[in-house]
Amino acid sequence: MQTNLYFVRHAHSTYTPDELGRPLSERGLVDAERITQMLEQENIDVVISSSYKRAIETVEGIAKFIGREIIIEDDFKERKLSQEPIEDFNSAITKVWEDQTFSWEGGESNIIARKRGVEATLNVLEQYIGKNIAVGTHGNLLVLIMNYFDKNYDFTFWKELDMPDIYKLTFDQKKLIEVNRIWERL
Repeated sequence: MQTNLYFVRHAHSTYTPDELGRPLSERGLVDAERITQMLEQENIDVVISSSYKRAIETVEGIAKFIGREIIIEDDFKERKLSQEPIEDFNSAITKVWEDQTFSWEGGESNIIARKRGVEATLNVLEQYIGKNIAVGTHGNLLVLIMNYFDKNYDFTFWKELDMPDIYKLTFDQKKLIEVNRIWERL
């Protein structure tokens, strides 16, 4: 029996230093509506999201459409890059992808963040066998999870993600058998 996980990278958000409460921008709200329209065609059974507001707002339309509450799973939150603000984000993110064990002070290495995301993914696969599940999450964590199942999903792939983006991962039990991109750019 196949299970489909629709990983939804959140739409564009208005920057604030409040990671947890950062809302979608006007553009993000428009894209969230497009996500809802796309996922309406996918027979979604369950909606799960990171605890971050921008991820919740990105998938709340499909939850309303199917008449279900969003299940909050904190382990789908974005990887913590550093305790303190990073001056040069590009070099900081490159470093953690080049050395999977490296972490900036107070941050998560790729190994630690991947472990958290993969454990949450495996739990979802166990709990919702044969279902179609939308998961509101974040770009870096999304690719770290995908990389666990297929090493072709790497830093280069991450740099090419859209915001938002949707990838349908089809599993037979816990074995990834297919990946399809659902999001279509305008």
